[in-house]
Amino acid sequence: MKFLRRFFYLLIGLSVLLALLLVWATQFAPARFRVNIPIQSIFGGIEADEQQLKQRLSAPPGFSVSLYAGGITNARVLRFTEAGDLLVSTPRNGEIILLERDTDGDGQADATRVLIDGLNRPHGIDFYGDWLYIAESNGFGRIRFDHQTGQTIGEYQPLVSDIPDNGNHWTRTIRIGPDHKIYLSVGSSCNVCEEPDPERATMLRYELDGSGFEIFASGLRNSVGFDWSPIDGHIYATDNGRDLLGDDFPPDELNRVEQGQFYGWPYAHGDRVADPDFGPGNSDKIERSTAPVHAFRAHNAPLGMEFLTSKHLPEQYQNIALVALHGSWNRTTKDGYKVVSLHWNSDGSVEERGFVTGFEGSGHVIGRPADVRQGPNGDIYISDDFANAIYRVSWNENRNLKEIEPTNTQLQQPIFEKSQLNLADPQVNTDYQAGKILYQQNPCAECHDSSSQATAIPLKNLANRYNLAAMQQLLKTPTPPMPSFEFTLDQRRQLATYLLLEY
Repeated sequence: MKFLRRFFYLLIGLSVLLALLLVWATQFAPARFRVNIPIQSIFGGIEADEQQLKQRLSAPPGFSVSLYAGGITNARVLRFTEAGDLLVSTPRNGEIILLERDTDGDGQADATRVLIDGLNRPHGIDFYGDWLYIAESNGFGRIRFDHQTGQTIGEYQPLVSDIPDNGNHWTRTIRIGPDHKIYLSVGSSCNVCEEPDPERATMLRYELDGSGFEIFASGLRNSVGFDWSPIDGHIYATDNGRDLLGDDFPPDELNRVEQGQFYGWPYAHGDRVADPDFGPGNSDKIERSTAPVHAFRAHNAPLGMEFLTSKHLPEQYQNIALVALHGSWNRTTKDGYKVVSLHWNSDGSVEERGFVTGFEGSGHVIGRPADVRQGPNGDIYISDDFANAIYRVSWNENRNLKEIEPTNTQLQQPIFEKSQLNLADPQVNTDYQAGKILYQQNPCAECHDSSSQATAIPLKNLANRYNLAAMQQLLKTPTPPMPSFEFTLDQRRQLATYLLLEY
């Protein structure tokens, strides 16, 4: 019996040691030593369920949808290298991930590895020759990149590091324009307000070395995605409208962005409709604002977009734009959660059609598209920061596609269950009480308390999706439109403790 008891204790000790090593190898080790295991398998979260994808997702006739890569935590912006590898920004991990191109024809990335880590909430990425540009929440920088080997060269060079990133809308999207200049979108710091900083709610422009700063356009509340039309050469940008004005107002927007133009926020929405809070007394600003070229449904949250130019696609899908609708968070009935195609009519109007749908059905959400990108052979790739996945949409002329096979993939559970945060523990109780005060002192209830608004997002069953470490990480790098609060490490632990025990 004594031997069995010792053996049992030895097994427990080895299990704990293995868990600690696994956490270190997946989260804290230097990039060159890091093991590529999805964070959800340790910290909880949602994984793409292949069986659900096969049953739920649909595309126009002739297109097929498959899972290209899973386990990409907080997958956001996509960019292809010249060799066909796919880069993915993961702001929550502070990393840029490289998905090695599919060389064996099975329809999935051959391997996944961390290209760069230690960044400040990286979001936008783009190439200019052998320079890889990266937009962090407070600025942008660049690093040399070898397209053939898929490796960086030398050190990362910060170019601009004074972009304001407090409050809401901290994601920054960077693109290099046809004029060989840098374009950077900077969202507003709030839901609706008159910004004290003129750089917020704008599109900025710089020279390639970060010099020559100018405000290219203003009045853009949160233009996460933009691209240049192959037809007229103009920039077209998505823009997310303000919240808390009901289910159907204001519309989200597609704007044709031109230098020096003002696009209305916070005084006007849609086709110069006055904001109820900031419109009165500002008719001059409303009149000089530029109306959008297309209105998306309210709160659909259009994010990434790209014009399709591949000759591998049918003619009706050439020179049109695809837009990722992230989906509503503040409607009584969910809406969005799909990728749509935008088709320009001869009179300049824009027709919106569903392209990849089924991420939401009867209120059940299995994914939230964040970005869309066309690959070298015309295939279309979609990032999903909810299911932590990358999908590939292929026209039926493409061969060697691996169909999604049904699996028993289930939502991953956290290591630490809610019951392990015991209020009888003095430290847990202290953190809980401090976290409750933080929740009350900050505007959390404005979005999460159903008694304050009909479209509130209730907090429930958080411990089934997050453990203490994962909740703290979410508070450090929240999913927009949740604002970024300047919490200390102790405050994040306290608020996380309160949320997990209370909800």
